Amino acid sequence: MAIFSVYVVNKAGGLIYQLDSYAPRAEAEKTFSYPLDLLLKLHDERVLVAFGQRDGIRVGHAVLAINGMDVNGKYTADGKEVLEYLGNSANYPVSIRFGRPRLTSNEKLMLASMFHSLFAIGSQLSPEQGSSGIEMLETDTFKLHCFQTLTGIKFVVLADPRQAGIDSLLRKIYEIYSDFALKNPFYSLEMPIRCELFDQNLKLALEVAEKAGTFGPGS
Repeated sequence: MAIFSVYVVNKAGGLIYQLDSYAPRAEAEKTFSYPLDLLLKLHDERVLVAFGQRDGIRVGHAVLAINGMDVNGKYTADGKEVLEYLGNSANYPVSIRFGRPRLTSNEKLMLASMFHSLFAIGSQLSPEQGSSGIEMLETDTFKLHCFQTLTGIKFVVLADPRQAGIDSLLRKIYEIYSDFALKNPFYSLEMPIRCELFDQNLKLALEVAEKAGTFGPGS
């Protein structure tokens, strides 16, 4: 079982906290000799495979790491352009890890805002007054769970469809938010959460949830 990520969205639809708690297995990692037998292109500040599917590498996969060092968009760990580095025969043989492109900070902000709007639409579409809005969205690879507080803060968890105890986890996260963010004298409401104790206790709660599947009463 796995919990993939946690989002906290304020009542205006702004993303104030996000944590990725699960690192998916690399789609493919392979050592290449020169010349590289894949066609790579730059798209949205990422280096993607444009042609040459093989050995688990798919068109659309991004270059995630070179020689075990994560890349930062179109740049290597030491600041060189990925395409320029891979175009130099002196750098071969080279190990490249490919996988699904990771979301950027701007993309996460945009998705949080979009979900906020969908949540409001879901409430308005309800045939009954007082709808809670979207509480769960299900796909074949993950479930999105949402808990909105009375003050409009949304706690969103993305998890494996088989993961149990998410409702209890959402309320546990709310409890951690109340104890370690709201009670922090340096935290301002509706602003990004940058509290070390909040981070530590949230990560601990996710570990407990993944291992136990659920929280018991009073936990």
